[in-house]
Amino acid sequence: MATIRKRGPYQWEAQVRRRGYPAQSKTFSTKAEAEAWANMIESEMARGVWVSRSEAESTTLFEALERYQDEISSSKKGAAQEASIIKMCKAVDLAKRPLATIRSSDLARLRDEWLRDYSAATALRRLSLLSHVFSIARKEWGMESLSNPVELVRKPQPNNARARRLVSVDLAAEIMSLDDAESDRGARDGELERIAAASGSKLLPSIIWLAVETAMRRGEIASLQWEYVDLRRRVAHLPATKNGTARDVPLSPRAVAVLAGMRDEQQGSKGGFADVSDTVPRGRVFAIRSDAVTRAFERAVTRARKVYLDECKEGGRRPDARFLTDLRFHDLRHEATSRLASIFPMHELTKITGHKDPRMLMRYYHPRAEDLAKKLG
Repeated sequence: MATIRKRGPYQWEAQVRRRGYPAQSKTFSTKAEAEAWANMIESEMARGVWVSRSEAESTTLFEALERYQDEISSSKKGAAQEASIIKMCKAVDLAKRPLATIRSSDLARLRDEWLRDYSAATALRRLSLLSHVFSIARKEWGMESLSNPVELVRKPQPNNARARRLVSVDLAAEIMSLDDAESDRGARDGELERIAAASGSKLLPSIIWLAVETAMRRGEIASLQWEYVDLRRRVAHLPATKNGTARDVPLSPRAVAVLAGMRDEQQGSKGGFADVSDTVPRGRVFAIRSDAVTRAFERAVTRARKVYLDECKEGGRRPDARFLTDLRFHDLRHEATSRLASIFPMHELTKITGHKDPRMLMRYYHPRAEDLAKKLG
């Protein structure tokens, strides 16, 4: 039986007691709201569908995000990246409210605010994290009555598919428009050659060439262990990848040469590429973090672009706006996949790149129209 009583001049308290259920009480600003809530609770108890809302009503989104970071996010491979998303979500005003009071309209307004300042992909990542927080709270934290309001929110469509192909040596020569055959050979280098030459890191050139030869991800290269590299068989084993599946990556002659050079340098030997049967050192191939690879690559691109602009100024040429601009380290994986696609059929290419869904693989395959035209004869 429900009991409605006045508490002070502006509040009404509703209490519901029923055998077999814990007593429930809640305070409202009007008597009508208190009666409506009590009737709903009594109806649910009578039908045997009542579940406690107390935890969902007392736990704020901020508290749920902190618990999610400690219990769920900390065990993920991308915990560091997800921590920044959690930090942004904890900073919004909506984080102060209890989970049970958050509606899809609240999240729709938050989505629109994010879209004004950030890309659709960024807003989508934040919404995806919030959706998982609500799902975990309902499934594992005993908040069975909690719905997931993110499911009702219209998701922005990210336009993050990239078709950036690296400029090769031949195309670079056309861009530079060199008429003097005696000009410096370096002026006709492609983008990769220029970036590697401009790098201030001893490791980055080797990482660049390994990435474009194997289509390995940045994190896979940074965490590559010598014990999983077999130069004789020309295979690099990746026991832990982004999608959770181990795979073997075939190594091209150039990739083997890069790794053999790294081996000889770490061993202090001069065995060279010819002898790949020597014992290899232990530990990581590249003593560098993934984020440091990105920063080193960005600095090298900036320096290479400046050198290119200086050359154009000295030679009286107009610089190409696309050359050494809008480049990311992940573009090396795009480039490698497009190159490998001309060699391997799709079912073999998925084994090399680690894509489980061929549709995702197609996002990385961007053949040049002139290359396809050559196949027509």
